[in-house]
Amino acid sequence: MLLSKGFEVEVYTGTKEGEIIGLSSQIVRDLHGFVREPDSRNVEYTTAPLCNYDRLLCALLRPRKDLRQYLQSLGDYTIIPGSTLSTGDSSKFFRSDPQNPYHDYIEQTYQTNIVTASIHINIGIEDTEKLIQAYRLIRLEAPLLLALSASSPFLDNKVTGYHSTRWGLFPQTPKNVPLFINHNHFIEWTKQQLILGTMQNVRHLWASVRPNGDNRPYSLNRLELRICDLVLNPIHLLGITAILEARINQILNDPTLDPLQQSTINHGNLETELLRITKYNEEAVSENSLDAPLYRWQDGSKIIARDWLEELISELYPIAKAKGFSCFLTPAYKILQQGNQAQSWLQQHQQGLSITEIIQNAIESVYQEEKDLENKLCEPILIA
Repeated sequence: MLLSKGFEVEVYTGTKEGEIIGLSSQIVRDLHGFVREPDSRNVEYTTAPLCNYDRLLCALLRPRKDLRQYLQSLGDYTIIPGSTLSTGDSSKFFRSDPQNPYHDYIEQTYQTNIVTASIHINIGIEDTEKLIQAYRLIRLEAPLLLALSASSPFLDNKVTGYHSTRWGLFPQTPKNVPLFINHNHFIEWTKQQLILGTMQNVRHLWASVRPNGDNRPYSLNRLELRICDLVLNPIHLLGITAILEARINQILNDPTLDPLQQSTINHGNLETELLRITKYNEEAVSENSLDAPLYRWQDGSKIIARDWLEELISELYPIAKAKGFSCFLTPAYKILQQGNQAQSWLQQHQQGLSITEIIQNAIESVYQEEKDLENKLCEPILIA
């Protein structure tokens, strides 16, 4: 049986020339299913939890089709790819809801470092203690999924030196999030953060991965991966999701994969060392994505992100095949071979294209990809 999967998709809006323009107030007012972010230049939609990958494809594309049609009704507006204000102005905050006190706090505390676009992937797990155990494993391997998704090498019409500028700048909050031992640990830790003020509310946990549910921290039913940059190619996104689902399936069936049980690192406190390695890996991937040298959580040995992913996907393939979704691992292999969005854009820039030209080309390319998939929408997709 497949696990349920849902996405939170944040996108920028603007002109076909690549200028990012805040339109979220109009979108949220007139278009069902979209919600505002603190800055008006991006907007979010959420897909319902679904198990079937073909239906997920449909759920990802339908709201974007509606959004594109609505944007065209306002003028020559469209969806802008990328996870940062590539051509925009990060010196200014364009408030979407000036009366919202939480948005006041966000603007004053983080400025435009939070004005990013990303993908959050939620995977349903009913057993709470198994969810916390899966959290520990995915937290340590989340940098690998950022390496596949990196799509933010630009900011304010400049090359930043990052492949994921978004994750390089994003204020992870609170600064120290443990590898929770069990559900009760998560509850007590969250309550303590609210008392200390390091979290303003239960949603104010901005780590790469977090336990999620409708009544956090008490009622949990899904694991949320928050580290990924925006992936507008839905087939690529499903490839990343397939890795995540297969890995979660693996630890649900084999609890000995728990890093607190399996890691042989013995430099002092194990949890402290695992979190130190993970922080290093996240920073390394935000700079160099697939080419980043990383440390394995299993034994502390060094490995390039691309090589680690190749090993992991090969290990997960039989699991995905048994569950009937191994074909969706193919796009992940293609990203490893051809490079991710950030690497493609940087290569184009090195060949002489301006950042504006790159974003303009990406706008058209994404539009064509979605248009080509429209005929197959809600039908089984065969991936070569």
